[in-house]
Amino acid sequence: MSDADRYAGFREFAIARGSSLSRTAYLLVGDHQEAQDLLQEALAKTARHWRRVQAGGHPEAYVRTVMLNQLRSWRRRRRPTEVTSEAVPDATSGDDLAGDTATRVTVAGALATLPARQRAALYLRFYEDLSEVETARQLGCSVGTVKRHVHDALVRLRRHIPSAPPTAFEGVQPSEVDHV
Repeated sequence: MSDADRYAGFREFAIARGSSLSRTAYLLVGDHQEAQDLLQEALAKTARHWRRVQAGGHPEAYVRTVMLNQLRSWRRRRRPTEVTSEAVPDATSGDDLAGDTATRVTVAGALATLPARQRAALYLRFYEDLSEVETARQLGCSVGTVKRHVHDALVRLRRHIPSAPPTAFEGVQPSEVDHV
């Protein structure tokens, strides 16, 4: 079998979904270079099994799962090199672009302090807008575990950034997780 037959459709998939998958990788790791590395490794692993992945019918979900597994593997091997600050700068609102950027950086820093599973649960639930059931399937856990991860992550974020404006957690409605 030729390489062209083995990888038929993979190039088109990678081009078509690359931007979305790149955003996923960035939101998981919070660093552009690490995100590129994560996505590149995930796509390389996916390419090796492309016919099977394509036959499964959900190649993007497969790549996301590979990225999550790869991130877990990295986290086991690496120690964090960034040190987060305990002092949170005052958040601003309105048309203050610098303030909005500072808030995003602060939230990104707070997200980086979360365990990978909590960060992944938040990402899948609120950025990818997956249901609890779909998130549980992606993470390979129960719906109750997803609810617990999301709840615990939001509690930690609110503690870490008590002065953050409501827009800092845009798309994350407290009512969705406070009943957990």
